[in-house]
Amino acid sequence: MKQVGIVGLGLIGGSLAKAYKRAETIRVLGDDKDRSIVDFALLAQAIDGALTDDELAGCDLILLATYPQGVIDWLTEKAHLLPKTATVVDCGGTKRRICEELFPLAARYGFTFVGGHPMAGHHQSGFKYSREDLFDGAPMVIVPPSFEDIHLYDKIDKLLKPVGFGRVSVITADQHDEIIAFSSQMAHVVSNAFIKSPTALKHRGFSAGSYQDLTRVAWLNPDMWAELFLENREDLLKEIDYFLSSMGQYRAAIESGDKAGLRALLDEGRLRKREVDGP
Repeated sequence: MKQVGIVGLGLIGGSLAKAYKRAETIRVLGDDKDRSIVDFALLAQAIDGALTDDELAGCDLILLATYPQGVIDWLTEKAHLLPKTATVVDCGGTKRRICEELFPLAARYGFTFVGGHPMAGHHQSGFKYSREDLFDGAPMVIVPPSFEDIHLYDKIDKLLKPVGFGRVSVITADQHDEIIAFSSQMAHVVSNAFIKSPTALKHRGFSAGSYQDLTRVAWLNPDMWAELFLENREDLLKEIDYFLSSMGQYRAAIESGDKAGLRALLDEGRLRKREVDGP
């Protein structure tokens, strides 16, 4: 691989750019809707130049690190400019609609599109928080257009290798969105809702690790997460309903003073944690 283009130079795109820059043989080009971010990335030596329409023809890999609608809009507009040798991977937080719309588009123009989701991040957003080692050892999830193309898996593995991912997993778009509703989106909903308690204003001096763990992702990018939640509304609503049902059981046990029932609920949660994550 000689040249990679990255669209969207926020936390994810900026970190991808810096990771590829570690490989001195790869030319890294970047684009962002905010031109000042491109200029800043150039000054920070995170990219070698701007990703213009003329430069697209020379890209072996293009990474789309924008919101889901931005991914769809950009590739729909630029598809006719991409060479058939190009591989495009998106980094959006949902996969179903992106893959439904862009697999046929890529097939029509002859290039390869693969859905992707780098499983690392930070509660702060923006290029200023990007770093070259953000994805070192982190999982990368991909949704291929075909699950029988072994050569594509090998190609994707080689294209992504400079980023430093620990493991590349293959999954369907539906499976991805179902799991991510629980593992990521629900965590942000709960954290963001929890911090709204009036008691939060009085917590200083009374809180420690459990408070920090639960509220870390309450500090989020509301524009991005609102779009992701609505993109995945059915799976996320299912998880919210599971959670509300469980909370109702805890509330009922506490309200009635049912110590045995409450202990059973707590022990059930403890054992489930060990089951899914280990001791």
